[in-house]
Amino acid sequence: MPRFATLDSLSPAGKRVLVRADLNVPMKDGKVADATRIERLAPTIQELARAGAKVVVLSHFGRPQGKPDPTMSLAPLALALGRALGGMNVAFGADCVGKAAETTIAGLKAGEVALLENLRFHKAEEDNDPAFARQLAALGDIYVNDAFSCAHRAHASTESIARLLPHAAGRLMQAELEALGRALEAPTRPLAAVIGGAKVSTKLDVLGNLLGRVDVLVIGGGMANTFLHARGIDVGRSLCERDMADTARRILADAAAAKRRIVLPIDAVVAPALTAGDRARTVPIGRVPPDMMILDIGRQSIEDVVNSLDGCRTVVWNGPLGAFEYPPFDAGTNAVAKAVAGRTRGGGLLSVAGGGDTVAALAHAKVEGAFSYVSTAGGAFLEWLEGKELPGVAALMG
Repeated sequence: MPRFATLDSLSPAGKRVLVRADLNVPMKDGKVADATRIERLAPTIQELARAGAKVVVLSHFGRPQGKPDPTMSLAPLALALGRALGGMNVAFGADCVGKAAETTIAGLKAGEVALLENLRFHKAEEDNDPAFARQLAALGDIYVNDAFSCAHRAHASTESIARLLPHAAGRLMQAELEALGRALEAPTRPLAAVIGGAKVSTKLDVLGNLLGRVDVLVIGGGMANTFLHARGIDVGRSLCERDMADTARRILADAAAAKRRIVLPIDAVVAPALTAGDRARTVPIGRVPPDMMILDIGRQSIEDVVNSLDGCRTVVWNGPLGAFEYPPFDAGTNAVAKAVAGRTRGGGLLSVAGGGDTVAALAHAKVEGAFSYVSTAGGAFLEWLEGKELPGVAALMG
């Protein structure tokens, strides 16, 4: 991972520090339903405030299509942000540029915090418009990006602004980049990847990038059915991208040529429907009844996956191994997640996971706190797995 500046390199006392955050959090009845992203942001803001900065938080929320939409205002988030900051009062600016923003910031004293209105109320934000970036930059003296989850977007507040002000990564961004760097760019080997989810087609770039990096590749979820079909195995009524069979065979051949071990299910939990858990049974792969669907890996597969990870020093995880939302089809994901968590607790394994379904699956297994790092970045995490350059990260390297 190339070097990037952190908060340690800043002298923020008395300065206006613009912090790009991701406050695009779930809301219900006007209240925050999940404050995880806000809580993870708090350490950066608190550190800057304690150092005497005037902290100005920038964020987007939803998809307002480049114009003001009261239903996507950040105003309700000011109170939630204040709570995450230990009861601090957070001023709110009714716009993110112009007179409203300038007046709000001018009213701040050293150590105080303001939140400005939704960046995406301006079309120029997503257009990465240089003039809009200059308007934002004029509001601050220093720029801090603490929104890795937005780093795959080349927007004015994530990319262009970093080229206009002294800049650094916030503590959340720093932790993310350091964890991801240790996992794939400079891993302690053997390195394994656990990749699940529904479709091969959505993770072709992930598989292509990982094949050149990992020693062991575990494939589960609906994706595995496509690989099994490509090997001539009948998967019954299971989710399967039959038109991707040639692609799956090519991936298997590439893995063999590169001497990478690919782990696929050897038995499966099947049922006629997701809601028919009471009719579930375990069968060997190759004996899936034509009227049944594969909905989880079986006990032998769990043992095989866990054994394949035995001795690995680094594990990267994206995607569940079964339909974990519908017990009993959560058993495979739960068992493997707990095995990885246990080895992480023992100190012999670096485990990094990410992606929306993955975070939910690990939380369901009650082990998300036991992994070395769990990213909530979603699309940015997936693009990192694909080996793509993230514009928001690249801008911090300059």
